[in-house]
Amino acid sequence: MGRNMALPLLLALAALVASLPSGSVATAGTAGAFDSWLSANQKDFAINQALYAKKAVGDTGSTIDESLSKAEDNKTTYVVDPKGGGDYKTITAAIDAIPEGNTGRVILDLKPGEYREKIFLNLSKPYVTFKSDPKNPAIIAWSDTAATLGKDGKPVGTVGSTTCAIESDYFVAYGVVFKNDAPLAKPGAKGGQAVALRTFGTKQAFYNCTIDGGQDTLYDHKGLHYFKDCVIKGSVDFIFGFGRSLYENCRIVSIVKEIAVLTAQQRTKTIEGAIESGFSFKNCSIMSEGGGDIYLGRAWGDSSRVIYAYTEMSKEVVPVGWDGWNIKQPESSGIYYGEFKCSGPGSDARKRVGWAVDLTEAQAKPFIGTHYIFGDSWILPPPTGNSPPSKKGSSGGAPATSPASSPESADSASSPESADSAASPKSASSASSPKSAYSAASKTKKKEL
Repeated sequence: MGRNMALPLLLALAALVASLPSGSVATAGTAGAFDSWLSANQKDFAINQALYAKKAVGDTGSTIDESLSKAEDNKTTYVVDPKGGGDYKTITAAIDAIPEGNTGRVILDLKPGEYREKIFLNLSKPYVTFKSDPKNPAIIAWSDTAATLGKDGKPVGTVGSTTCAIESDYFVAYGVVFKNDAPLAKPGAKGGQAVALRTFGTKQAFYNCTIDGGQDTLYDHKGLHYFKDCVIKGSVDFIFGFGRSLYENCRIVSIVKEIAVLTAQQRTKTIEGAIESGFSFKNCSIMSEGGGDIYLGRAWGDSSRVIYAYTEMSKEVVPVGWDGWNIKQPESSGIYYGEFKCSGPGSDARKRVGWAVDLTEAQAKPFIGTHYIFGDSWILPPPTGNSPPSKKGSSGGAPATSPASSPESADSASSPESADSAASPKSASSASSPKSAYSAASKTKKKEL
């Protein structure tokens, strides 16, 4: 992911805007529109609260989806061991054995070791769990980049670079490492995107997982997602996508000496139409292993939305905090970047760009709980206990006879967003300084999908 702009000009403008009082850059008309946007989020929260309260009234008081409840009552375990001690040696083989349209929870008990394979879990196989020991985890690793050539001789692109693509609903992962170990792209290098994990299905939860890569590490593509106690490592735009996701107690780590950008949340809609997506970070920590400056996020679309609450920010977080990318008037476009009661040397909201929001408690409340992702209906405790005994091939139907879809088929994912025809990255010369490195790594106006 990249952008086409001169960084020195950006920094000069950012410094000018940051010197203004919050909200002072907007005209009366645009300020009114943005105030309506803030109010719409609070109204949406109130409606959701009422719906949950109504649903919970009944004999059981349970709010969990009926289909999910039934799936949890019908669990099957496949033991996967790369050393040959289980039902399957590869995750792909275990996925192949799950029947299409399964209605019971299928737990893949992943024994420790490296699984050197590209994983694609199709939307036709819901209720799947990848379970491992976080102290001695299963590591799912591959090394494709967007520039890697596919079977047709053409670059696979950002989506095709993915190590593990999860398109099924009600997926859970516990204690697993998702890794793209391609060499870190040089600043400005063409096709350096290297996705470790792509989450496309909805109602997916990740507990105690590590998502490790460089540029574009986590493609939070679409749907409701919950990340808790996870570690996410990367360089540029390493949490990006259309998702509506809550990150709780997660460690967000920049690995570069140059300039890192944590998020690139995409939304190009009217302000009113953008309420269904956005990233919320609660009780997280932001730090740098490489020592380079860190931007909290940049706008991949004119209604991008990212919130940080109760998050500790290291000194590497730049004072201006946010970047409008190629949005000409971020103060009036509908970009919603907010912070609430964050801490650490990089957390001073008074120094942020003028169009970022220092949230009040009422404004922050819609984002700082599992209610933000409608979690009352699908989030369950992490699967830390013993799994049911292995029942190879008995998850509610005959084992599938055809192999799981190829990772390359993810390029034709079943949503309008995944079919976006964004321009391919243009080549750019490598840069030697942190500022020019960030500019060189950002030469594209649209993400290549």
